[in-house]
Amino acid sequence: MTRTALIIGATGGIGSETALALAARGWRIRALNRNPQKAARDFAWLGPVEWVKGDAMNVADVVAAARGVNLLVHGANPPGYRNWKGTALPMLESSIAAAMEANARIVFPGTVYNFGPETFPRIDERAPQRPRTRKGAIRVAMETRLREASAHGLRVLIVRAGDFFGPRGGNNWFGQGLVKAGKPFRSITYPGRREVGHNWAFLPDLAETIVRLVEREKDLGGFEVFHFGGHWFERGVEIAEAARRAAGVPDAPIRRFPWLAVWLASPFVETFREMLEMRYLWKRPLRLDNGKLVAFLGEEPHTPAEQALRVTLKGLGCLDVQPRAAGLSAPRLQGRL
Repeated sequence: MTRTALIIGATGGIGSETALALAARGWRIRALNRNPQKAARDFAWLGPVEWVKGDAMNVADVVAAARGVNLLVHGANPPGYRNWKGTALPMLESSIAAAMEANARIVFPGTVYNFGPETFPRIDERAPQRPRTRKGAIRVAMETRLREASAHGLRVLIVRAGDFFGPRGGNNWFGQGLVKAGKPFRSITYPGRREVGHNWAFLPDLAETIVRLVEREKDLGGFEVFHFGGHWFERGVEIAEAARRAAGVPDAPIRRFPWLAVWLASPFVETFREMLEMRYLWKRPLRLDNGKLVAFLGEEPHTPAEQALRVTLKGLGCLDVQPRAAGLSAPRLQGRL
């Protein structure tokens, strides 16, 4: 039987990687987009995707797109931290309504924003969620809404992960804050305290994990939460050091992130204001405990750090500055940071 997945946010990092991982397992991929013709051209590298015209904010559009699907991946994320309050929950409500109508499981990529410093440094799925930020409160509200819907029959899978990096999405801290996509690797910027540990998620590994969980549907409960361990760097700056080696430039400078400039510009730039609110995640170590995930799957998909970083740098155009695949143009500071 052919299984079909609807991806909300297929042009983003986690959405596109999950689409690729599902397709590799024989799933048929459907994707919602406001401009399906352009998406089909720009993201032809995703393979045979059925692009459907629609807006994630419009419940009727998402319900129509989800007819007959077995899985709905909610990978939508308001860009540039902008207007989370006005868009994040309404988009999720559309996906919940669509998944319930189709009797499909919904997959929701979670973040560490849910947690305040009192839960640090190591966090498992049972840790209390007492966020200190507006965006953290919104993420908690989204997960609470999913739990409420699960009480009415919606099957939910939440997989929480650290900061993203990967070859097909620069809409994250690595692709927008640490390196300059589309430019040769000459230096790297590190935003955190260098000796403070930090959690990272290589997107292809995270997508593979999601697919392996989804394919254990019969063993999943109605509301499941797993933490993805990903790559943990005990000294946060180790990711920059590993990226230099992966790029073949081991002596490249590691620069400080211009937090002062961000602070000075923040009254005029919404994204910068929101970045400052999340700075606490760079000051103290926060590590996701993947014990439940490993016990369930037997292992967590894991690409060695330097290999993952080389793949990422190449995909972002930092190792090969020839024109890259459509849809991979150098990003601006926006999206999940």
